[in-house]
Amino acid sequence: MPLPFSTLQRGASGERVRELHERLAALGQAAIADVIDSFGDETVALVEAFQRAKGLVITGEVDEVTWSRLVEAGWRLGDRLLYFSRPHLRGDDIAELQVRLAQLGFNPGRIDGIFGPILEDAVRDFQRNCDLPVDGTLTRRTLVELLRVAPSAALRNLVTDARDQAGFDANEAGPLVLCGDSPLRTLIEENVAGRLNVVSLATSATDEIASFANDNNACVVLSMASTEPLDGVHLHYWASYRSHSRRGEQFASSIASSLAKTELVGRVELTGMALPILRETRMTTLHIEHGVLDDSGLAGLAAVISTVLLEVFHR
Repeated sequence: MPLPFSTLQRGASGERVRELHERLAALGQAAIADVIDSFGDETVALVEAFQRAKGLVITGEVDEVTWSRLVEAGWRLGDRLLYFSRPHLRGDDIAELQVRLAQLGFNPGRIDGIFGPILEDAVRDFQRNCDLPVDGTLTRRTLVELLRVAPSAALRNLVTDARDQAGFDANEAGPLVLCGDSPLRTLIEENVAGRLNVVSLATSATDEIASFANDNNACVVLSMASTEPLDGVHLHYWASYRSHSRRGEQFASSIASSLAKTELVGRVELTGMALPILRETRMTTLHIEHGVLDDSGLAGLAAVISTVLLEVFHR
């Protein structure tokens, strides 16, 4: 069994800090003024910049999520064979593959840097169209052909954006999944009971939530967390690489607009991010964080979210 990941933070030193510096330097970050194996102010600033660029929580510390994204960011298209496996391969090279296929009109699924079954089907479709061996693997021969037929316009529209905007991949048949440690979870479940098919998961474990939601084709996932220092409500939807969830953004905007008409909470912020729960779930997912609220405030916030849910699903 692997040892638990130990977070790197200001004041840390040693070989892992040296590797951190090497990975940051390989990504084109500015030269690090800190001692090569010491985690100082300059390292904190560069880690924060990386987290900001990747849509992660900005802490300046290297937790397991930040470290895994650093490793993924080091992969370039052509560095390795890419294929469907369990657990799925992940990396920036996979995101580039997804973008290139989407530019050519093939549907690789959401641009998330994960080689899942939808991307495998897209690679197979590309190979079939180019009269290549159809095995769903990005071999050297497939890559050469992909680069040869790449569109000249680097910013050409992606078919994934068009599908998202048109709602082609929306699923309204599966359950609404509520999860997290906030009291909102129970309140929303009570508000929509009998009108929506709801599954409430008393866990914040991303792998468990994503596995259940993906296996059961959930229509929407609402992840909720009560964060004591927070003033107001933060609504997070998927955004990373060259894509974002338009449905997630619209959903979050509807909740924010409804909250603006009340005096329930203070500030309401909408942010596109690549938090693990947003990345691992294939459907529209919102992560909702709120500060400490009394019973009346919680009930009011739950009522607003429930009303928007029912409007979205026309129930």
